[in-house]
Amino acid sequence: MSNDEFRAAMSRLAAGVVLVTAHEPALAPDGPSGEDVGMTATAFMSVSLDPPLVLVSLREGSRMDDLLAEQPLWAVSMLSESQRHIAGRFAMKGRISDRLLFEDIPYVRGETSGALLVGGALAALECRTDQRVPAGDHTLVIGRVLAARLPSADGGPLLYFRGRYRHLG
Repeated sequence: MSNDEFRAAMSRLAAGVVLVTAHEPALAPDGPSGEDVGMTATAFMSVSLDPPLVLVSLREGSRMDDLLAEQPLWAVSMLSESQRHIAGRFAMKGRISDRLLFEDIPYVRGETSGALLVGGALAALECRTDQRVPAGDHTLVIGRVLAARLPSADGGPLLYFRGRYRHLG
């Protein structure tokens, strides 16, 4: 089977869209403050209720993969159908700095993780890495959920299906 055949088959599985965020700490205590990093993901799922665990798949060697290898605290914002622009912005290849990408997006900083939680998201989870599992050209990061927020009940989820963002209905 070719990569194209596999990609075409998997494009027929609808997936929810999330924004994974983490705060990269400052390199030195007296240096510039750390940076906020974000990444759009569709390979995200619940793993366990007791203990509460989730899983996100990260491209090996990506900025988020490298950061989460060092920073155990991170967050996930489950994007609503009205947040397609956020998903597209953080999925761009060769994009500008994440600091500029977050500039006009409403958010709060998670009290537990220090990561940004997107305003208007359907839900947000703050996590601590429990396991990292190499899997082909990706790393599966399993996180223990430390806190959950349900800031919005409006609208439906943002979905990814057949290579495009979609919504229910």
